[in-house]
Amino acid sequence: MKNYVVSARKYRPTTFKSVVGQTALTNTLKNAIKSNHLAHAYLFCGTRGVGKTTCARIFAKTINCEHLTEDFEACNECESCKAFNEQRSYNIHELDAASNNSVEGIRSLIDQVRIPPQIGKYSVYIIDEVHMLSSSAFNAFLKTLEEPPAHAIFILATTEKHKIIPTILSRCQIYDFNRISVSDIVGHLQYVAHEEGITVDVNGLNVIAQKCDGGMRDALSIFDQLVSLCGNNITYQDVLTNLNVLDYDYYFQLVDAFMKGDVNASLLIFNEIINHGFDAHHFVSGLSSHFRDLLVSKDSQTIQLLEVGADIGKHYQVQARQCPDDFIFQALKICNDCDLNYNISKNKRLLVEIMLIRLCQLIKPEKKLITEEKSEPLQKIVGEPVTNVAASIKSSPSATKIQNSTVGTPNGAEALK
Repeated sequence: MKNYVVSARKYRPTTFKSVVGQTALTNTLKNAIKSNHLAHAYLFCGTRGVGKTTCARIFAKTINCEHLTEDFEACNECESCKAFNEQRSYNIHELDAASNNSVEGIRSLIDQVRIPPQIGKYSVYIIDEVHMLSSSAFNAFLKTLEEPPAHAIFILATTEKHKIIPTILSRCQIYDFNRISVSDIVGHLQYVAHEEGITVDVNGLNVIAQKCDGGMRDALSIFDQLVSLCGNNITYQDVLTNLNVLDYDYYFQLVDAFMKGDVNASLLIFNEIINHGFDAHHFVSGLSSHFRDLLVSKDSQTIQLLEVGADIGKHYQVQARQCPDDFIFQALKICNDCDLNYNISKNKRLLVEIMLIRLCQLIKPEKKLITEEKSEPLQKIVGEPVTNVAASIKSSPSATKIQNSTVGTPNGAEALK
């Protein structure tokens, strides 16, 4: 029986071509290898799971490959590539800065840098989470990082670039990794599912891609979790249930209720959402995102900003045509106000319900937009606003009588008596 290997490790890219979502960066590294313009220090920055360590390993393997391909990829057949793939290479050294963040660890690394490689051209030192090094360790590393031996190349990786001191940044070529797009993540998950013989709904893959926030490793971890729970057939509802994600249909039903001014329906839908165990704050945030998606669905130039599946995207376009622009703008403002006040509210459910009521009042039954500034009942009670208080008092009959009786009187108070 084979040992189980998680998808993030089993399908880790081994060439620049197989890296997902970082085409510009990988092309830059390949051109550097092609022109033999290799820097002595690189800094890979980006959020978790976007391929920093993976690209560092591929780069290290490629510059030591004995028989590069025509497009300057590692051949995976020479002794250097085989040693790397079998994790027995002495040319590539990985250091976790989180557990080796002292001056002693850096001094040990400096002593090791002096030794030339036994096989290949370069000794590559990959330091992960480099921002965890102490200030003393950074200072001890400065001289070696600025003028290392000709055979040494440093690749530093970090998720928090702002924590690295400027003297380190100035000695490195800095590469910023992008968050991987939803479409790229969905495409890779489809490839993994096909290789594993697993049937999965595309809309479910879109939910996974949005949940992982641009990190491929997170997406593959969620995928493995769903496979363990659902087997070889993963449906859209399976994804929603196991990830505790609210179905898009709830948001579509709510907007339909807002357009009809149906307060009762909106409150009942919200009650059903709460009874299913969803957090009210997450619901408010999701509703704001829904109105944002409706807004970008109204124009052909912004529709590309909608990161959902094809079927759900069509539903967004249909509902967007039914919603006036001013309605969406005011709905976004109301949702944002509720989101800002949620944490300070003592009755959070009432706050959300008031938000739903205000959204239902945005449109009259005859489909005319109600602006928030207009308040007809208040005007009927109070009457027309008084613009000139002095003029109003002057035109009053009682005021005229008092004024006439006091004209020519030395003491107005005595005249009133």
